Amino acid sequence: MAERDGDGWVECRCGSKHWGKHGAAGIVLIDPETTSVLMQLRAEWTHGGRVWGIPGGARDSHENAVESALREMYEELSIHPDSVTVIHDHMWTDHTDWHYHTVIALLPGETTFQTNEEAELADWIELAKVSNLDLHPGFASTWETIRGKIEEVLAAR
Repeated sequence: MAERDGDGWVECRCGSKHWGKHGAAGIVLIDPETTSVLMQLRAEWTHGGRVWGIPGGARDSHENAVESALREMYEELSIHPDSVTVIHDHMWTDHTDWHYHTVIALLPGETTFQTNEEAELADWIELAKVSNLDLHPGFASTWETIRGKIEEVLAAR
């Protein structure tokens, strides 16, 4: 197994601290049949806990964004990377010295998953209802743009 060297805080030029020495990545999992998103309620002890978000976390130096997002998905939800079809990757947050990539992937809704200690629960949420949740601030700031990309990609299928 490759070295896990990404965990740690970055003092960003924007004035905030961000998790991930080499940036971070997360994955939006979409059930194309129901147009639902697999969201997780973050555990209280996590950074920004007790809010809804997506599986994700610190990137390691040897990973690209997709590899990092798939690893985090496996760690947090026990979903094997072969179960998903990656359809989009984009750097939604660019602070010059820290970046967050959001990967969008298709996952059949009948796929089984199990949360780890980083989440209190995970559930499929209809695409149109995600914005009604108490979202992690970083995810909330980009959600409408991500949602637009999801709708665009699904419409082209």
